[in-house]
Amino acid sequence: MDSLEANKAIAAVLTAGIAFMVAGLIGETLVREQRPAQSAIKVATAAAPEAAAPAAPAAPAAVPIATLLASADPAAGKATAQKLCAVCHTFDEGGKAGIGPNLYGVVGGPHAHMAGFNYSDGMKAKAGPWTFDELNEWLTKPSAYVPGTRMAFAGISSDKDRANVIDYLHTLAASPEPLPAPPK
Repeated sequence: MDSLEANKAIAAVLTAGIAFMVAGLIGETLVREQRPAQSAIKVATAAAPEAAAPAAPAAPAAVPIATLLASADPAAGKATAQKLCAVCHTFDEGGKAGIGPNLYGVVGGPHAHMAGFNYSDGMKAKAGPWTFDELNEWLTKPSAYVPGTRMAFAGISSDKDRANVIDYLHTLAASPEPLPAPPK
């Protein structure tokens, strides 16, 4: 290709670029963005009378964790924990922290149970040991149990999966905590 052909190709590219830029500037000048005067979707406000709003269905009663643990499977809990938790946590005795603390001995241990791990202030403020009920609440929705937690996990919505994980976690101790008796 001689230099005249190369110059023509470069000129064509530059001319096309300038044409697109000028077309964009003209388009922005001619077409103005306008916000609607009112919302296209009507949203009921909290000031509306409650009688006009349909009654919300009652939330189903939560099944006690002791009842769920009576039929829990720690092997299934281990599989679920490996799938959902092992990305951030370790489970072996004396294991190092990952993104989250090691979970060996968590059941019955204090909330901030791993020495040297940088827990959130909300977790540090939780007093007492991790009970089965507290683990159930935590694993349901961590951000509701400890506002401001650094754990970005949404939770385990399935009662069965959550009970299986808690049953597995309770086995991770030299002398595991006894499972609670199911209510009669």
